Amino acid sequence: MFEFDKDKFRSRFEDVVTTLYRIRPEDATDEQKYYALSAVVQHYITRKWLETHERFQEEDSRKLYYLSMEFLEGRALGNNLINICQDKRVREFLDEMGISLNTLEDQERDPALGNGGLGRLAACFLDSLATLSYPAYGCGIRYKYGLFRQKIVDGFQVELPDNWLKNGYPFEIRRTEYTCEVKFGGYVETNWDGERNHFVLKNYDSVQAVPYDIPIVGYGNDFVNTLRVWDAEPYESLDLDEFQKGNYNGAREKVNFVNSITDVLYPNDSNRFGKELRLRQQYFFVSASVQTAIKKYMQHHDDIRGIRDKIVFHMNDTHPVLAIPELMRILLDEYGLDWAEAWSLTTSCCAFTNHTIMSEALEKWPRDIMEEMLPRIWQIISEIDRRSKVAIKERYGEDQGKMYGMAVIWDDSVRMANLAITGSYSVNGVAAIHTEILKKEVFRDFYEMTPEKFSNKTNGVTQRRFLLSANPLLAEWITDRIGSGWITDLTQLAGLKHLADDENALKELAAIKKKNKERLAEYIYKNNGILVNTDSIFDVQVKRLHEYKRQLMNILHIMHLYNRLKDEPNLDIVPHTFIFGAKAAPAYSRAKLTIKLINAVADVVNNDAAIAEKLKIVFIEDYCVSNAELIFPAAEISEQISAASKEASGTSNMKFMMNGALTLGTMDGANVEIVEEVGRENAFIFGMSAEEVISHEKAMDYSPGDIIRQDPSIRRMLLQLVNGFYSGDKPELFRDIYQSLVPVNDQDGADRFFILKDFSDYIRAHEEADRRYRNASDWNRASLLNIAGSGRFSSDRTIEDYVRDIWHLKKLNTRQ
Repeated sequence: MFEFDKDKFRSRFEDVVTTLYRIRPEDATDEQKYYALSAVVQHYITRKWLETHERFQEEDSRKLYYLSMEFLEGRALGNNLINICQDKRVREFLDEMGISLNTLEDQERDPALGNGGLGRLAACFLDSLATLSYPAYGCGIRYKYGLFRQKIVDGFQVELPDNWLKNGYPFEIRRTEYTCEVKFGGYVETNWDGERNHFVLKNYDSVQAVPYDIPIVGYGNDFVNTLRVWDAEPYESLDLDEFQKGNYNGAREKVNFVNSITDVLYPNDSNRFGKELRLRQQYFFVSASVQTAIKKYMQHHDDIRGIRDKIVFHMNDTHPVLAIPELMRILLDEYGLDWAEAWSLTTSCCAFTNHTIMSEALEKWPRDIMEEMLPRIWQIISEIDRRSKVAIKERYGEDQGKMYGMAVIWDDSVRMANLAITGSYSVNGVAAIHTEILKKEVFRDFYEMTPEKFSNKTNGVTQRRFLLSANPLLAEWITDRIGSGWITDLTQLAGLKHLADDENALKELAAIKKKNKERLAEYIYKNNGILVNTDSIFDVQVKRLHEYKRQLMNILHIMHLYNRLKDEPNLDIVPHTFIFGAKAAPAYSRAKLTIKLINAVADVVNNDAAIAEKLKIVFIEDYCVSNAELIFPAAEISEQISAASKEASGTSNMKFMMNGALTLGTMDGANVEIVEEVGRENAFIFGMSAEEVISHEKAMDYSPGDIIRQDPSIRRMLLQLVNGFYSGDKPELFRDIYQSLVPVNDQDGADRFFILKDFSDYIRAHEEADRRYRNASDWNRASLLNIAGSGRFSSDRTIEDYVRDIWHLKKLNTRQ
C-alpha cells in the first residue's frame, strides 16, 4: 500500500528541488515546487507501476490495448494523490512547510492529448480499468500542441498553439527501448517462391515511433496501468549536406514533415494535405501500437497463433480502424500465415465501438490517398473488400442495396466503419437508444447478417475525478451519510434516497451547491470580468460545439427571453446565469460563428442595466477538464439538447447528474437512461423523439417556413440575426446562421437539426424548470434524487460490462 512517511517525504521533496533547480526549497517558485512534488509522487508510483507489470508477465493473462486518437486525462498530480489515498497526508505535510497544495496543482497544464467526449471517455475507461485491476494499455498520440488553446478576441474564437510540453511533463517516461519503425509511401514488390507470394515494401519513407508512458493509477489498490502515447521522430535530425550548401530550410524539411505527424490533434482536413496528415496520424499510432503488442507477446511465447487468447485491440471509434489491416500485414508478411488463418486471428482480436450515427461523421478515405501513402495496407483492404463482397453476394445474391450498405470500398473510397465491422468480432454502441439506431438504421444490413456481433455498452464516467476530486464538499457529505464505498461502487449512492424528504439534509445539500456556485463565480470574475448572481439559477451547456448539439437553440432562447424582458420590464422570472463552454473545429465556420453570436448576445445582455440581475451570459474560454471540475459541481441545469437520434451517448450529462444538476434535454443518447433512473418528474424533457426525427429525415417533409410565419416572436428573433441588433454596423455578420434556419423555399432543407421545430417545447421546458426552482425544497429533493440515481453511470460499471461480454479479461492485484 502506498504510504508517505512525513520525514522521508520532506527530505525527498527538498532534495528534488535542490537537484533539479540548484536552489534552496524556500527560494523555489510555485512552478518549481509543483515539478518537484510531481517527481516525488512519480517516484512512489513508479515502484508500484513496475510491480504491476511484473505481475502481468507472471500471470500471462489476456491484455487490452485500447486504441484511441484522444485521451483527455486532465491534471494528474491531484488525481494521482487521490488515487493513492495520500492527498490528505501530503496536504498536511505541505501545510507544515508553508506550501499550499492547491497552489501547486494550479501550476499544472492540462495534457493536450484530447478534446471532447471521446477523449474524456477513454480517460475514464483507463481510470476504471486500473481501479478494477484489469491489465490494459491505452494507446494514442503524444500531441505537442493538442487541438488548440482557445482565446476569445472580440467575441471570436482564436486558435493558439497549446504548448503544454513547454517545460516538460513530470508524469511521463520516454521508453526508447520500444521505438519502432513506421513506413509510408513506396511501392509493393511481389515475389513468388513457388508456393506463395511474398509482399515487400520498397522505396518507403521511415518514421521513428518513440513511446512515452504515463502511469494510470487505480484507486487504493496499488495497481498502475499505462497510457502509451507515441511521438514521431526522424531518423536524421538534419540533412547536413543540404545545410552546408546553404539550403537551411531544405536541411530541415524532412524533420518538419515527420514532426507534423504529432504536432496537432485533428488537423484541418478540408484540403488534401490535411487529409493526408490525418491518415498518416492514424496509421502511425496504430502501427506502432500493434507492432509493439505483437513483439511483446512473442518475447514470452513461441506461436503467434496464441494472440487470440492473449490480446484484444479495442478501437475507440473509426480513427484506429487501420489496426485491422496492419495486424493482417504483420501476420501475413512478417509471420508467413496464409490469409484464412491471419483473418481468423485478426477477427478474434479486434473489437469496435461506434460513436456516431451521422453519415458525414463516418470516416471515408479516398483510394488515391490511401494507395499512395499506404500501398501495402491498400492491397490488404482491397482483398478484405473483395472477399466480403463475395460473402455478401453468396448470402443476398445481386442485391445492390445490401452491397452498398456493407461494402468496405465504394465509389473509390474506403469506408472505415464498414471495415471496422467487417474485421471485428464485436461492435457496440454507447447508449441503449444509440445501439438500437445502429441496428435498425445505420448498420441495419450488417446487423441482419451478423447480429451476434452487436451489443450495447452505455457510457460511464469516473466518480473519482468528477465527484471525489471535483466536488470535495459533496463527496465528504455523501461519505458522512453512507460511508466511502461509493468511491469504487457508485451504486451505493442509492443509499441517499431515504434523505429525499429530510429537510435538514436538503438544506445542507443546497448550502454545498451555493458554495460551489461561489467558487465558480470567482473563477468567472477572474477570467471573464463578469459578476454573476450566485442566487440565480446556473444553467450550463459545456461540450464540443457542433450544430447537432444545438448550442444555437440555447442562445436563441436567451434572445427570446431578453426580448420578453425588454417588452415587460417587470416580468417576474427566476434570475438566470447561462454558462457556455465549447471549442469549435478550426475549419467549422458555422460553429465558430455560433461562438461569436453567443458572445455578441452576451455583450448586449450583460451591459443592459435595465435587466440588472435577471440575466447574465458567460462564455468560459478554453473549456477543458480543469475548469470543468469547477463547472459541474456548480451547475443546476444541465443542457443536453441535441436533436434526438444525433447524440450517441453524452458523458457531460452523467457528470452533471452525479453533482446534483437536473437534466433539461431531449430523449437522446444516455438522457433516456438517466430519465429511467430518476423519473421524468426529476428532469425537464422536451422535443421530438428519435423516431420522429428519423421519420422526418426519411420523408424530407419538414420545412420551418410555417413555424416562422405563424410565430411573431420567432420571426423577431430571427430578424435580429440580420438587422444589426447584435452585430452593430455589420448586419450581415450572422447571415449564415440565419440562412441555416430560414428556408428560401419549402424544399431547401433549412433547419437541418430541427431547432425551430422543437423551440416552443424547449421554452415550455425552461418555464417548467423555473417554476420548480421557485420551490427550493422541491428542487433540492430532485437534485438529491439525481445524485442518488447516478450509480448506473460509473465507468466502473461500463468496464465490467465490456469485460464480461467483449474483452474477457482477468482481474489482477498487486497489493501485498
